[in-house]
Amino acid sequence: MDFVNANGIKKDSDFRKVYKTGKSFANRLLVMYVVKNNLDINRVGFSVSKKIGKAVVRNKVKRRMRESFRLYTNENNLKVGYDFVFIARMPISESDFMSTQKSMIHLFKKANIVKR
Repeated sequence: MDFVNANGIKKDSDFRKVYKTGKSFANRLLVMYVVKNNLDINRVGFSVSKKIGKAVVRNKVKRRMRESFRLYTNENNLKVGYDFVFIARMPISESDFMSTQKSMIHLFKKANIVKR
């Protein structure tokens, strides 16, 4: 099992907790909720609405988001101990992988959770 799924936010209650207590940051393609989790790992969850498209499109968007997070985390660029929830916005279905990745990195910098 890859690390993104192993350290994932899967339960509805976990998603709700991040939405309720977390701080949100947004740009054109993504919305990111982030909250400290008092653990020594980062956990992540992804949400792609049916408004984005049919299952094939939603799965492609989710794969791109997951891979962007994995690549950026593998480079040890993020501070540890946070829960993240990413919500895809409508224009993401027409964007490519690089745009998704740049959008995610922009949100990390905006939230000030990038290691110096």
